[in-house]
Parts: sequence; C-alpha cells; structure tokens
Amino acid sequence: MHSDVMDLMSKAPDVSGRSKNVWLVDEDTCLVELIPSLSSFTYDRNELIDGTGELRLDFYEHVSGLLAAEGVHTVFRERTGPLTYLADYRPSTPFEVIVKNRATGSTIRKYPGLFTEGQVLDRPVVKFDYRTDPEDQPIGEDYLRLLGLDVDAYRAAAQHCNTVLRALLEPLELWDFCLIIAPDAERGLVINSEISPDCMRLRSAAGECYDKDLFRQGVSGDEIVKRWTELMRLITRG
Repeated sequence: MHSDVMDLMSKAPDVSGRSKNVWLVDEDTCLVELIPSLSSFTYDRNELIDGTGELRLDFYEHVSGLLAAEGVHTVFRERTGPLTYLADYRPSTPFEVIVKNRATGSTIRKYPGLFTEGQVLDRPVVKFDYRTDPEDQPIGEDYLRLLGLDVDAYRAAAQHCNTVLRALLEPLELWDFCLIIAPDAERGLVINSEISPDCMRLRSAAGECYDKDLFRQGVSGDEIVKRWTELMRLITRG
C-alpha cells in the first residue's frame, strides 16, 4: 500500500458507512476502503465476512475497465491495496437506479401475484429508489423531475450499463442490479457506486447463485467466499 494512502487512512474517514469508508484527497479525488460486510434489511442479517471485501473489489476493478471501453464510465481509478482504491469524487443524489431483467426480489415482494420468481421480463425494467434507512423506498419519476433529475438520461445510462454488463458476464445471467449515477463534467453521467456481486443477482444457466442472495439464504461465509472466487475465475476466464 502506498505510504500516502497509509497516512490518509491514519485519520478518521470523512464518510463512514456500513460497506465502506471514504477519505477526501482533494475536491475531485477520494480514497475508498471497502468493509467486508454483507447486510440484508429484508432478512435482518448483518455480518462481517473476511474475504468478501477483496472479492468485491476484484470484480469492480475487472469490470470497470471493460465497461469504460464500451463507453460506460465508473469513478474507479486505481487499486491501492487489497481493500482500497482511488476514485473520482462525485457527489451524488440520494437516489438509486435498479435494472431488472428478471422478476425477483422486491418485484415479487411488493407486487405479489403479478409475476413469478425468475420470470424473464420482455424488456428490462428500470426503477428508482429513494435511499433512506432502514429500507430504500420506490419513488415516482415525476417527483424526481420536480427535484431536477434528468430521469430520461439516468434511465438511458442504466440501460446502456445493463446491455454492456450482460454481454461481459455471459454465460452467466444478470437478473438485476442497482447503481448510483452521478453527473460528470467531462463524461456526462458516470457510475458512482460499486459494481460487484454485493449489488446484483447473477446466476448460471443451471440456476447456481453467484451473488448476495447466498448471504440472504443463510449460506456460510466460507461458502460465499468460495462461490465468489469461482465467479472471478468465470468472468476472467482464468
């Protein structure tokens, strides 16, 4: 780890959350440390699981470069350690964008009877949530427009990311994922959140799970690390 990174981390983080700590380097740059935590509000489960943070960052580092080559830019800059990386600092709105390729999770819980678990959706569904504790809440797009959000641009950015990610992750199937999107003066809209198995649902054609649903299902930490290690082998063709 770079000595300047260690110096920065000797201070209290500027922002601290359940999954990461953030130190501001300057007005455009931040240092991020991932916390090896997994949590599920729905299943009332929160745990620290050694090894998951490194694997989340392995995934994020790998896909960020591939996404950028296809015009989908993230704030990721450079990995500085097993759990740390430098990123563009971009303040973002408190809204999350979710893309659904299959009916699962909140789609089944909140709209019972309309869809079946795992049902392929004829076209990807994009929805917005207001990020608030203890549970994010769906928010109507007209509210977002009143607040000045360019809903159509955010929707297009999420759909573009979905198209590229699905192709990159084949033959695994991307069921859904969530993003935080932020404006960038040079690149338009950028992905301002981690992209990893912690924030998506990813399945093999046979239905094997490679995402945080393992945690939601009560699988052991060792098994999650094993499965996410296998995931990295699959997506890097290693």
